[in-house]
Amino acid sequence: MTGLKQILRNKNYVRLFLATFASQLGGIIGVTAFMFYLLKRFTNQPYYATLAELMYSLPMLAVFLVVGVLADRMDRQKIAVNCDWISALLSLCLLIFIWVDSIPLIFAFLFIRSAASKFFFPAESALIQGILSKDDYTIAAGLNQMIGSLFMLFGATLGAVVYWHFGITGAILIDAVSFIVSALLIRSCKIQKEVRLPNGAHQFKQLKFKLVMHDFKQGFLYILRNRLLIWLVSGFFMFGILNGGFSVLPMFILKYKLAPDNYEQYMVWTSIIFGSGVLLGTLIASLISAKLKLHQMIAAGVLVAGIGICILGFVNHLYVFLIIDFAIALVLPFINIGIGGWLPCIVDPQMMGRVQGLINPLMMLSQSLTLGFIAVSFPSFISIEVLFLLVGICTVIVGIYYTIVLPRYADYDTSSKAIQESL
Repeated sequence: MTGLKQILRNKNYVRLFLATFASQLGGIIGVTAFMFYLLKRFTNQPYYATLAELMYSLPMLAVFLVVGVLADRMDRQKIAVNCDWISALLSLCLLIFIWVDSIPLIFAFLFIRSAASKFFFPAESALIQGILSKDDYTIAAGLNQMIGSLFMLFGATLGAVVYWHFGITGAILIDAVSFIVSALLIRSCKIQKEVRLPNGAHQFKQLKFKLVMHDFKQGFLYILRNRLLIWLVSGFFMFGILNGGFSVLPMFILKYKLAPDNYEQYMVWTSIIFGSGVLLGTLIASLISAKLKLHQMIAAGVLVAGIGICILGFVNHLYVFLIIDFAIALVLPFINIGIGGWLPCIVDPQMMGRVQGLINPLMMLSQSLTLGFIAVSFPSFISIEVLFLLVGICTVIVGIYYTIVLPRYADYDTSSKAIQESL
């Protein structure tokens, strides 16, 4: 409790936390409403919903070379603020193309907006790392997981309510306003120059292709020369498969198997139950994180989640589906808090942007491949049961992998030597 009080006295962290809350609130409302909009309009063409999810993940592959470099070379605070402003503007443009009913332009602007937003997370993560002490990282990860669980609990409900009462227009407008609020909050932070610019001030004209490639190579070598980072980062590829599958499969199994006539209502209940599980799991994980090693939390969470996903696809009763879904949600915070508390401790602040800039595209690559596979194969060639089984098996493999490898590096930490070796 003392640590929580201490972190909440940090005004910069509180503002960044509220900014994240605002942008995630608008984002989940917008995404949920847009999925309902696509499924309603293209009832017999579920691949449109999958393509929409693909537009959220695929852009990272287009910008991954520069995302981390910018976060380490340019002003991190300005990057985060400008990402929010641009995202707000693009949300309004997206709304215009929804009004004129231009599907190609809708997907094009989804892609562009998502590409702009990909610059936000590496910059924001590096800012949070700089304004907190190492003792606060696990607490901050727990708070982030808590807010994420609240959105899982109420986000889909809010998205559905907004969509039912205000339509897709109201949802997208809330999405845009949330980015504006986030930008204003981040702009109001008073962050030291060493945190915003850990590698000194640079201008855009200095960021030539040769420098970008040099910095990208540095980040890549930094990961290769830190053994624990190699194991963690390689596992993120499988997490991308999990994220890609779980972003659409619950909605698909409700619509096409368990509750075809009432899938929208049951999707709301699924989100509430899933969010409740994550919220309870966050409380449990936060309480026992001091007693368990982080690698134990991560490996156990991944294994249990993978087994649950394998079973989930073969369930024929709605209530059994909800119970297993709750159990999966209960263990996910163990993974997120474990990684969220560990990663900032082992990454040097000067390299955080580039490390995040390499992790995210790796996840997005596997997530995009998964969504593309689902779009092409379901329901023409592969059943919903097989899709759940494939995602679950991939997750179990990561769990076994982490169980074997991570204990070797339980007390591993990075040093400045790794940075020098990467130069």
